[in-house]
Amino acid sequence: MGTWDMGPFGNDGAADLLDDLGAMPVERRLGAIRGVLSTAAAERDYLEAPEGQMAVAAAALIAAARAGSAFPADPVYAPDLTVPDPPRRLAVLAVHALDRVLAPDSELAELWDESDGGQEWLAHLARLRAELTGDTEPAGGTD
Repeated sequence: MGTWDMGPFGNDGAADLLDDLGAMPVERRLGAIRGVLSTAAAERDYLEAPEGQMAVAAAALIAAARAGSAFPADPVYAPDLTVPDPPRRLAVLAVHALDRVLAPDSELAELWDESDGGQEWLAHLARLRAELTGDTEPAGGTD
């Protein structure tokens, strides 16, 4: 897993997604993001790490693009990438994709579980999920 940061954009899968999105017209980006999220959410077998990485990055882009969002876009890895304001159903799909990434048969979840930063990664995803669902506090509180 080529990872240099535990945020949603600090890995090879996310970098590939950002490159692909940056190379296409703005009006096609939501469709491409929907495809990434749908692929992850619909996977019934083992979800490989690259697909999981792309799904997390796509979910973060949806969260950042929503009107009134406090979730930051990532200026370091994609400073000029714009995504149109997504419809609510895309945020719902992003939540389903995140849930799939966190499932027991997900390589990305396994890899992070085996790492020292696993709990922090889970906290990042909980904040992302909360932003997508409109919750003010991730499940489990903030201790």
